[in-house]
Amino acid sequence: MSEIKLRPLDDRIVVEPMEAEETTPGGIVLPDTAKEKPQRGKVLAVGPGRLMDNGKRTEMSVAVGDEVIFGKYSGTDIELEGKELKIIRESDVLAKVLK
Repeated sequence: MSEIKLRPLDDRIVVEPMEAEETTPGGIVLPDTAKEKPQRGKVLAVGPGRLMDNGKRTEMSVAVGDEVIFGKYSGTDIELEGKELKIIRESDVLAKVLK
């Protein structure tokens, strides 16, 4: 994917959610209404970090390209350039997926 034209502020990140599984491990095809909301995605953009009281910014622990797991109802859903994206706070990221 080319660079997105969106820069998150403070400790926010832009995530492209991964598609939910369409079949169960047993091979049953799930209709759209039965699919769970994605909780995993790829980081597309990262803000500069939260501004602290002393005027310095905290360092972000995620970077562009990381695969992360986030809370089911975290963030704000947006559509940009035909893609469904989420803007979430870094604190809503539960884990980074290691490869």
